[in-house]
This record gives sequence, structure tokens and C-alpha cells, in this order.
Amino acid sequence: MSNYFNHLYPDVADLKKKAKQRIPRFAFDYLEGGCMQEHGVKRNRDDINSVQLRSELLKPFTGSSQTVELFGHTYAAPFGIAPVGLQGLMWPKAPEILAKAAAEKNIPYVLSTVSSSSLERIAEVSQGHAWFQLYNPTDEKIRLDLLSRIKAAHYPVLVVTVDVPTFGYRPRDIRNGLAMPPKMTLSNILQMLARPRWLYETALAGKPEMETLKPYMPKNMPTDELAAFMNKTVMGRVDLEGLKPIRDLWQGPLIIKGLINESDVQAAIALGADGVVMSNHGARQLDAGESPVKPLQTVAAKYSKDIKIFMDSGLRSGTNIVSALASGADFTFLGRPFVYGVGALGDRGGIHTINALMMQITKIMNQLGCATVSELPDFLVK
Repeated sequence: MSNYFNHLYPDVADLKKKAKQRIPRFAFDYLEGGCMQEHGVKRNRDDINSVQLRSELLKPFTGSSQTVELFGHTYAAPFGIAPVGLQGLMWPKAPEILAKAAAEKNIPYVLSTVSSSSLERIAEVSQGHAWFQLYNPTDEKIRLDLLSRIKAAHYPVLVVTVDVPTFGYRPRDIRNGLAMPPKMTLSNILQMLARPRWLYETALAGKPEMETLKPYMPKNMPTDELAAFMNKTVMGRVDLEGLKPIRDLWQGPLIIKGLINESDVQAAIALGADGVVMSNHGARQLDAGESPVKPLQTVAAKYSKDIKIFMDSGLRSGTNIVSALASGADFTFLGRPFVYGVGALGDRGGIHTINALMMQITKIMNQLGCATVSELPDFLVK
């Protein structure tokens, strides 16, 4: 299946449209929504789409390669699958589908702490190639146990998210009464019944739960208490002092995710982090927050020799990926497009989406006359 490509869905917008028809509204809203009035979601898209590139057509050119070396491993493409919480709510077994696809296509899949698949299961299906995203627990015992499990499962890279000091104010989720598992309100039941394929697949897979965190949750905890538990126990503020013990305990590559400003990048370098993800959490936390592509250009110009610089938030296409790389990113991550892919095409959605993006990137690099990913900043219109 590694070469699977469905010609009916050549663009992420096509996948999104189909996924919306197959996923219950409350789950699709969780995936699609931002916070507050969702101005930040639009700003992310507008800013990455405003990046321009220039071709060099008359110089000698024999072809392009989009491979990228990170932490001793050469990946087949300059993008990976970003951590997305509750993926199994949007499509049953989505984390397993995407982790398998990423391993098959040799790109990184990053498992969320709040995923619907356990870290042990994803380590197995990804053949040990997945990365783990950590929401630093405020409970030290949970933190130590989680890190022990991550090490035992042989995750090669740890990604610590720092831009969720509290849950974002997300009106769509509030209106939908979103919980995990979803509340059995009349509205939600009707939405599920209107999506029979999703309902059938969910019945086979079992109700989605936060499998990695289940050992730390009180038994029979009411769903309306889950948010308070998460906020108090799992998603506390992560400042520099909170990162230091993680850096001491974790001997492998450490990436700090969710930075925007230059001073935070400087602090991450001083900490000894191996990478930073320039990100605003897909504009799901701060509606007035700066989109990452512009500060990325400033940070990359100053610190690219000191630390690996990644970017996510707002990327939807091969053009967006190349624009981020040309702006100075060493690598990129996309979240929503891959969930659209699985929602639209099920088990084949991960492979299809990866193949579509890789084809787009090859076309763009050949059009530019760019041989390698590291040369892309030379093609940025400044």
C-alpha cells in the first residue's frame, strides 16, 4: 500500500470536505476549531500563504531530493505527523493508522500524551520509530512513571509541549459539550447516527479513551471531571525550571514545542534542548497570538547553527511545507491534514496524504530548480 494515491483527493481541501461528511460534527469541530473567535487560525493560513518563492530556471539542474537527516536518522521527506489529541475520537484507531503509515513511509509520527492509543501500542505498530509528545505532569510521580514508560518503549525523541498552561477557550467544544468519551446527549447521538461508517468503526474499535493516561486516572471518574483532572495533574505550566529535570532525566534528543519569541529560543538553547518547534498550537490557545512563520525567519537567521528549528501550525500543502523550509525551518509538522486523510479514506488515508504531500514537494522543488531541502532558503523572496 506504500504507493497508494486516490486521484479523487489530490488536495488537502478535498480530504477535508470528505472527512467532514464522515465524522460527527462534535468531533470534526474539535479538530477544526481554534480558540475565541478563531482569528488566529486564519492568520496562520494567511501568513504562510503570503510567502513567495523564486525559480532559477536556466542553471544546470539534474533533480531534487527531499530527504532530511535528524538526530542520526535520514527521513524520506521534510515533514512529519504532528501530535493531535483525541485522534481516535475523530476516526477510530487513527493513531495506529497514522503511526503505521509514517513508519512505512519513513517519516516521524509524534504521539500525543492525550492520544486514544497507548504509548506502548504505538511503539509496537511504528516499529520503534514514533516520537513522543509530553504534556509535563505537575504530579512528579506521574512524570517519572511516564518518562520511564517512554524510555522502556524505546521512543527515540521526546517533544515537550509548553504552550498549554491551561485549556484554551474553544467555543465550538463548549457548545458541543465535548468530553472523552463524548457525552451521550441527544444532539451528539443524532450526529453519530448520521455518520454510520464512523459509528460502525467505533463500535468495532471500542469507545475512545486516553489510553496512555488511564493508569493515572481515578477509576469510574465522571466525564465532567476529566477537564479538571487534566488541568490539575497533566497540563500544568511548563517554565524553564520545570524543563530542567526533564532534560536531566531524558538522555535522548529533546525538543521544546510551542515557542514563538526569540528569548524563549535562547532559553531552550541554554537548557541544552536539541530542537524547538516554532508553533502557536494551531491557534488553539491564544487567538491574538503571532503566527510562527515570521518569527521563524528571525530565529533561523540567528540560531540555526545552535539548534534544530521546526515549524507547525497552519501548514496544509506541499507549498506551505516548502515555504516554511525556505523561511528557515529544518523540518515541519502537520496535524489536521493527516486526520482529514484518515477521516476521508480510513486505513489508507495516512499513506495517501503522505504521498500527496511528497509529490507536491517534488514538483515544487523541481520547478524552483532546488536540489536539496537545505538549499530552499536561497529561493525565498525577502
